[in-house]
Amino acid sequence: MIQRNTRKGRYGIEMSDDKLSDLPNCILVHILSFLNTKEAVQTSILSKGWKPIWKYLPTLTLDYSNFSTLKSFDKFVSRVLSLRDNSTALHAIDFDCNGSIESGLLKRVAYYVLCHNSKLLRLGIDVKGDIGDILPCISSCQTLTSLKLSISPKGHYNFGRTLFPKSLNLPALTCLHLGNFAFCAGDDGRVEPFSAFNKLNSLIIDNCTVKDAQILFISSQTLFSLTMRNHSFDVYQIELSAPSLCIFSFMGTPYQKFCGSGLSSVKQVNIDAEMLANYSVPPLALLSWLSGLVNVKSLTVSASTLQVLSFAPDYLKDEQLLPSSFMRSLKSLKVKLKPLSYGLSMALKIVMLDKELKAGLVPSSLMPNGILDLLLHNSPSADVDIVECSRIDDSFSHLAPLSSTLYPEFLQPSSNEHVVDGLERRMWHLKQVEEQTKKYVDLAMEAIVREREEMLSLKEHTMMLSKTVDVLQPQLRDARELVEL
Repeated sequence: MIQRNTRKGRYGIEMSDDKLSDLPNCILVHILSFLNTKEAVQTSILSKGWKPIWKYLPTLTLDYSNFSTLKSFDKFVSRVLSLRDNSTALHAIDFDCNGSIESGLLKRVAYYVLCHNSKLLRLGIDVKGDIGDILPCISSCQTLTSLKLSISPKGHYNFGRTLFPKSLNLPALTCLHLGNFAFCAGDDGRVEPFSAFNKLNSLIIDNCTVKDAQILFISSQTLFSLTMRNHSFDVYQIELSAPSLCIFSFMGTPYQKFCGSGLSSVKQVNIDAEMLANYSVPPLALLSWLSGLVNVKSLTVSASTLQVLSFAPDYLKDEQLLPSSFMRSLKSLKVKLKPLSYGLSMALKIVMLDKELKAGLVPSSLMPNGILDLLLHNSPSADVDIVECSRIDDSFSHLAPLSSTLYPEFLQPSSNEHVVDGLERRMWHLKQVEEQTKKYVDLAMEAIVREREEMLSLKEHTMMLSKTVDVLQPQLRDARELVEL
């Protein structure tokens, strides 16, 4: 039996010896490295011996979500950067503001990274700001092996993308996570942003698009895992040349097409497809993806993926016409029965209008008839696992902002109807969408309180709709006055 040493404290109360504080400082620093920086700094109040320990941390995790105001976050970051021991090598820094940030704070963080990047291995920056403020510190990180970069243009209602730099010299990079970027064509007209990363093993492309071209080239001899998240209506092709690719994951609306046999080497696939209510054309590219997965052994799909597949015309789902290579190597099929999103439920009601949907917004069965049989047509002996889970699962992304291209069309009058009728029609439509979004916010707040990112996204949807209604209101009033005159 382990004996615990005790001592008499004040008023004769027995107290256990503090064995943790007796550990060497290097061990304490290692323990604190598993905490975010705010929590690590808070340990300085434990005792006099703990007070300086956090200053020797080789990793910094600075997350705005741990603070109530941007001002307090700004003050904390500035203090940490000024008090941290400069002789301690910086191995990793994650800076997540999750929104607009003062240019001065972003520049201070970038300058600190620039001055301490000789041994930097991991860098993560997620902000709304100017990429020009941080690009110099990134370009000079020759030892960097992991980079997560999500840079959105400033502005509360700005859902645009930042232009991705055409050249980044990161010779040691193995993991790359990019968010909210637009990839531009080079002098040869090709969009090939990852060709310089010769050691790339894992690539995540989150809410990115292609500009000035129709094809995104992803060429890598070492790429093992590819993850794509996309909730936009952008349609472009992806030419994939990655013979070592083994894992492919996708979350969002699948409107992109893969050229050739780029997915033929993939063994493990995870797909959570969606379809937004305001876009009635089903993303048929999803079926072509599955046709290219000739060597896939493990497939995980969500209930919404099965529903999106059900939108395809019947002739495309005819099992007799499926090629013999369709999912022929499948050994395991897992279906996650998470409730459908509001957008997909509305799309089902609008597009399908079958008997099952007339009773409500959500179909009584999350799995449409015949789709599982379709996936298992050439692999009838594959193991099938159907699991219940919440709508928000750790492996899937959150709801994305509505496309900004949706609103200008409501502001343009139709040449085929009277101006007053046109404005009233668009006002009615927007109010309906606004009311539906508000209802979803109320329901979601009760069911998934902890999912802060989705809540913020939905609130932004509602605010954008309200702002558009405010713009249309005076136009409708002016039009009515003109008619009365």
